[in-house]
Amino acid sequence: MPASVVGNTPHKQASSGERLAAWIAWIAALAAVCLAAYLGWQRLTGSQTRPSGNLPVAVAQAPTQPRQENITPSHLPGIRQSSSIAGLSRRALPHTKIPERPSVEVRTYTVTAGDSVFEIAAAFNIKPETLLWANYDLLNDNPDMISLGMQLNIPPVDGVYYKWQQGDTVESVAGRFEAKVEDILGWPGNHADLTNPTFEPGTWVMVPGGHREFRQWIIPVIPRGQAGVSKSVYGAGACEGSYEGAYGSGAFIWPAGNHYLSGNDYWSGHLGIDIAAGEGAPVYAADSGVVVFAGWATGGYGYTVVIDHGNGYQTLYAHMNQIAASCGRSVGQGGIIGYAGSTGNSTGAHLHFEVRYQGGFVNPWYVLPAP
Repeated sequence: MPASVVGNTPHKQASSGERLAAWIAWIAALAAVCLAAYLGWQRLTGSQTRPSGNLPVAVAQAPTQPRQENITPSHLPGIRQSSSIAGLSRRALPHTKIPERPSVEVRTYTVTAGDSVFEIAAAFNIKPETLLWANYDLLNDNPDMISLGMQLNIPPVDGVYYKWQQGDTVESVAGRFEAKVEDILGWPGNHADLTNPTFEPGTWVMVPGGHREFRQWIIPVIPRGQAGVSKSVYGAGACEGSYEGAYGSGAFIWPAGNHYLSGNDYWSGHLGIDIAAGEGAPVYAADSGVVVFAGWATGGYGYTVVIDHGNGYQTLYAHMNQIAASCGRSVGQGGIIGYAGSTGNSTGAHLHFEVRYQGGFVNPWYVLPAP
């Protein structure tokens, strides 16, 4: 008995130590599990609230700002603009303005009532000579040949619009019209082939800056003391005899009631002025003299009167619809010699008036009183 008692006491003490160690192990394991769960939850919630992007650690782990309560939000001050500040302002343009480019092509114009070579040329910003040269087959260098419905070529620049002929060269054409070879070849509308600088016969070519002489179609000067001119050449109004009569003073008056133009002015292709005068308006002798032409005239003048004033001057009145004078008649200054109209080559009623001195032409503006 005593031996068994002694042997059982150590066994009981060992079992108590083992149980204590087991409890400690369980507590440690439970604490580890809790710690691991806590760390996992922290990591999960941190990844959901962390800003996206590769931010620096210091920014991502910035401490949470303390909650602010009962704080009135602040406002930024308004922007003040001073009217004294100098600057440029751009105005809104609802439409785009496309710049006008100069034309290089020859256009066509249809003549209407009241047109004249002078006015058409001015409307297209070219010289009247350019318009005549571009339409030689129609006008034959005579601006009075213009008629209603006529189709006129309108060159884009001043010069000669020329129809190329067999045997022409660029050099010969440039020399004929006193122009430059490079201007002909360089004009875009000519579409020149610089590798073969020539044009086919019949091709219309613009010669910029070119010019030529006019072929004037006029009633000749008819002195009172010499034989008249041929009716077969100059028309039925030609006076075939020689006459003597009244002399002029050398001071002229306006031959119509209006003192302004309604068509061509005086220029190298039109050696007179077209005075505004309605159909049937009286036409007056600008100075005293003798009638040396009275009636129909060729060359587009229509019914015409020519007065020789005996002092070197002659005056001509054309496109009248009725003649009130006759060959050899003396007329005084201001006397009615006819009535205005639109006979011959004319697009509307007016009075074509010419002044000649010793066989040459004088600009009527130089001798007529101021309007």
